[in-house]
Amino acid sequence: MNTRRAKPIIWVLCLAPLAWLVYRAVFGGLSANPIDDITDTTGQWALRLLLVSLAVTPLRRLTGWKGVIQWRRLLGLFAFFYVAVHLSTYVVLDQFFDVAAIVADIAKRRYITVGLAGFLLLLPLAITSTTAWIRRLGGRRWQRLHRLVYVAAVCGVIHLLWIVKGDDLREPAVYGAILALLLGIRVWYAYRKRASSSP
Repeated sequence: MNTRRAKPIIWVLCLAPLAWLVYRAVFGGLSANPIDDITDTTGQWALRLLLVSLAVTPLRRLTGWKGVIQWRRLLGLFAFFYVAVHLSTYVVLDQFFDVAAIVADIAKRRYITVGLAGFLLLLPLAITSTTAWIRRLGGRRWQRLHRLVYVAAVCGVIHLLWIVKGDDLREPAVYGAILALLLGIRVWYAYRKRASSSP
């Protein structure tokens, strides 16, 4: 598949959940608690797209499909976009910009604390995602900074786990297993690289 021609398809696929959410909101397809619907949907897609973006490098290494790496930045930025919408829904629609209530929630509710931590970790990664920033920071420093995406993904899984509590752990368990697999692949390749370079 031509990776450049596939980019418009990725745009459509990544925006489709938001479009469907807007459609449901306009035509009365949301539940009796629409704010929860918006928060849940944007949060789920943020984590899904983040995991998909993390899967790009292992896919390239396992298949030798080099062109797929061009999609990683776009997928990562869409993940951040959904995280931003997720957070904005909480700040604007749920709390109505009540700073005192938001600060109290961050201190009191640990799932909000870890969710905010994930957002703050992703923020510098989104800002420095451009080619100009890669040149400014240098390839090595840029790569080290962007490894924080794994920590952000862990925060995302924990955020979901603490939200559902003991009600239904299947969804966070699936996301956690996928993340563990991706981290395991990364550690394995790092070990092989170190072993092959040692005398």
